[in-house]
Amino acid sequence: MPRMIKELEHHPELGFLHAETWFARTIIVVQYWRSMPQLLAYAKNRQAEHLPAWQSFNKAIGTDGSVGIWHETYLASHGTYESVYVNMPPFGLGRAGTLHAATGGRSSAADRLKPHRDLVT
Repeated sequence: MPRMIKELEHHPELGFLHAETWFARTIIVVQYWRSMPQLLAYAKNRQAEHLPAWQSFNKAIGTDGSVGIWHETYLASHGTYESVYVNMPPFGLGRAGTLHAATGGRSSAADRLKPHRDLVT
């Protein structure tokens, strides 16, 4: 994973925006990408770090139960999410994109995401 992240950071044209990594009982890496097509193209690229590493993992470990992989993919379009920071630096999705100050009369998530109210329950 470190080689893959380093490769992606050196090639922003691939669509990678940012990654957050946590080391605890398990290792968790959350990645942010500009688009799903760019993510999928990188995942299948035989000259990039990911595909050979994934093939090697499957050959060496596969489904023997010794290592677990958790993978989820979400699409988030403009106006359908928010990141709020109070007394902390940008992190996660907010660090991957452009931050805007929370100003004006819209004081709740439902109000800020009003154009997409059908998504807010």
